[in-house]
This record gives sequence, structure tokens and C-alpha cells, in this order.
Amino acid sequence: MAVYKFYLGHRELSKAVFEWEAADRTALLAAFMMMEVFSHWLWCLFVWYRRDTYSVYIDINLLYLVWISVSIVVVFLLWMSSRFSPVRSISSNLNIWQALLITIYSVYITFIVTILGHSSLVTGVSLVGGAMLGMMLVNRNYVWRAFIGQIIAILAVSLLPHFGITIPNLRQLTATTLPPSIHSYMTYSDMTIIKNEALTWEGLNHLRQSSNLLWRSTHIYMSLPKAIFIIYMFRILLVSLDDSRRETLRHANQDELTQLKNRRYGLKKMKYALATVREYQDLSVMLLDLDWFKQINDNYGHDVGDQVLIEISQTLAQSLTDESIISRYGGEEFLIVLPDTKHDSAMMIAEQLRLNIAEHVMKIEGLADFNVTASFGLYTLTHEERDCIVQGYEKITQQKTVARTSPLIKPIATQRAESQIASIQKLPSDICQRLISTADKALYEAKHRGRNQVVSANEMWAEKKGGKQSLYKSR
Repeated sequence: MAVYKFYLGHRELSKAVFEWEAADRTALLAAFMMMEVFSHWLWCLFVWYRRDTYSVYIDINLLYLVWISVSIVVVFLLWMSSRFSPVRSISSNLNIWQALLITIYSVYITFIVTILGHSSLVTGVSLVGGAMLGMMLVNRNYVWRAFIGQIIAILAVSLLPHFGITIPNLRQLTATTLPPSIHSYMTYSDMTIIKNEALTWEGLNHLRQSSNLLWRSTHIYMSLPKAIFIIYMFRILLVSLDDSRRETLRHANQDELTQLKNRRYGLKKMKYALATVREYQDLSVMLLDLDWFKQINDNYGHDVGDQVLIEISQTLAQSLTDESIISRYGGEEFLIVLPDTKHDSAMMIAEQLRLNIAEHVMKIEGLADFNVTASFGLYTLTHEERDCIVQGYEKITQQKTVARTSPLIKPIATQRAESQIASIQKLPSDICQRLISTADKALYEAKHRGRNQVVSANEMWAEKKGGKQSLYKSR
């Protein structure tokens, strides 16, 4: 896979992080390093071109040595990122080349930070940004060790001058005799560029301002592009992670065949609907099953059966509103939850769905057109029944809380328990299964009565018992 050094769009960078082989990611990291080091090479070229102006602030003789070192590193990184890179031809030694690449780059960055005069801006961006980018593309253990080693090296370089050890620096390091109290106006970095010559206040101020402008511009030049690039890379990474998360949730919550919500997510949404239903609202649950579906699979094959499920799912989705919760409950069964829907309205909706399914013509290529039918079981949980369940469950929960609470700590524990009951759960954990089980009994009755019809569990109870029956008989 070719590595594009000068342009990588959103999709290409996402693939580089998640899909490319380790060798290609290593070459890509080397390409990023090469671009950064080449920008340092351009800075050396600029200073050399303006050497007559900047020789006051920069040690030109040392600059030549730095320029040679930068050039060598550029050539090495260019080789590592090219098609002739050893990471491509010697896959067994990939880890060795990764370690070598990280080591050389870490030593180089420490050298640059030192030679520039210990810039905190360059140091921070190189340490944090470089390590984060490296961990995205190559072996994280190597990057972590290099990160720790670089911290130790930079700390050592920063402390050496306090022990009288002089470190080469591009800034001029000659001493001078300054006017009284001049230290209160200048920092250590400012004093390092002053030459050993007589200076007036005006000359000193001009020299100080010119030096600050050069070095601060240098630090921004060497840090800001890299910082922007690192932030851009992590923005792409986060976008990719968000896309992956949405894709994962879609597969986790959606039935792959019908594109409806799957059973787990349907139950989750049903539980949420029960918890958020308002005081005087009813909730209806509908379970439907396609009639003689096994014969369709046996006579026409499972591909035709899958096509039937897809078209029935589309019919349900087109016939119901967005507030309805539609999920594939299993096989040829579908679960429909209708929040804020009374029994009479739910029966009308179920009957209309039955008609829509029965009138829908299945046009399968190579086969004669045919129709399918469905049986429906429905149960409506009225707000009166729900209030009775909530009150009974609260009593049971409070009794359990009191039984588990010691008298010495009763006030605190009771407050916590009451808070949890009020905010987390007001209905029994098996309420959804009870509702579905009740609707399933009505569905079984619809099958028993000859299929292709809607049966209400509420009406069944009224016919058999002469009145309403509770979901929880033990109360």
C-alpha cells in the first residue's frame, strides 16, 4: 500500500489507523516525522540566508553542525517512509525497525529542544503530541518507553547548567556587564543572547525585543503546525470512533434481516416507555405472528421466507407512527408497543395492520404471486392497573429496605433507598415479560380461533372471569 506523504483525507487517515498493516503504519509515521524534520531544515536554510542579520542572536558555526544533523535525519526518515523502506521487505524485523525509528526521533527531538534553549512550548508539543501520534500508529510499548526516556533526558539537560556544565546552544552565551538592577527587567533567556560589549538602555531594549521576536517566532514555527496536525489527527480519530460506535450500536440494536429493532432493544424501549408514561395514559402491547410461515419456507425456500419477513417489516414500519416501538421478537413474531394508546384505539390499529398485511401481495421473481396473513394478540395496560402495580411494588420494596436496615443507620439508608426507588424503578423488573406473556396468550387464542384475526387479552379476561384480571395475582 502506497503512503501519501502530502495529503491524506478523512477516510484515508481513518483507514491508516484502523485498517492498514503495521508496516504501512510505520512508514506513515516516518513520513509524518520526515515532514516535521524537513520544516526544521527549512528553518536552518532561512537563518543561513539571513545570517548577516541573525548572527547577532545565533551561533552560525553551531548552526552548520545542526543543519548537517537535521539533513541526516531527514534522509533517514525519507528512506524509512519510501517504498524501499526496510519495514516493508523485512517483516520479521518490523519491531526492531519501529524501535529504531522511535529512538532516533526521540534523540533528535531532545537534541533540538536542547539546542534551541529549552523551549517549553517545543518540549510540551513534542512530548505529548509526538507520543500520542506514535501510539496511534506503532507499538505502544516502544512509544511509552521513548516518552519516559525523553522526559528523563530533557530534565537532565535542564539541570546540567546548574552544576556548571555548559551545553552547546544556538543562542549567544557571552557575558556582559549590565547596568544596576537590569536583572529585574530581563529573563535568563534574554540574558543569554547579550554580547560582551557596552550597551545603552536603548540598544539593550532593541536587542532584547529583536531576540524575543526571533526565538518566539522560531518556537511557534516548530510547535504550532505540529500541534494543529496532532489535534486534526485526533479529531479524525474521534470521528472514526463515533462512526464505529454508531455502527456497533446499529448492529447491536437492529435486526440484520428486517432492519427493525431487535428483541433486546425492543424490550429496552418498552421498559423506558413504561417508566416515562404519564399518569393518565394507557399503554398497549401487541404481538403478531405470521400464519403458516413454516410452509412458506418448506415450499419456497428460506430465501423467499426472508423476503416475506422483509416486506412485512416494511409494511409495519409504513403503517405505524414514529412513536410506536416496532421490533422483531423472534422468527416470524413481531412485538409492537403503543405508548399512550387506549384499548379501543389499539384494537383499531391492530385490525388495520391485519388488513394491510393480508392485502399485501408478495411478488417473488420466478414464483406466482401470493398473500400472507398474521394473527394478533393484544393487551392494554390501563393507568388504573399500572397505579395498582406501582403501589404494591413500592410497599414490597419499602418492606425489604426496612428489613435490611439497622436502626442505628436507618435515616441515611432509608433516604438513599427512597431516592433510588423514586428515580430508578417504580415497576417490577418482570413487568415487560408479564405484558408480553399476556399478549402471547391472546395470540395463541387467535391461532386457535382460525388465524388471521385480532384477539384482546382484556376482552378474554372480561369474558372468562366476568371482569378484569390483574397481572400480579398474588396481591
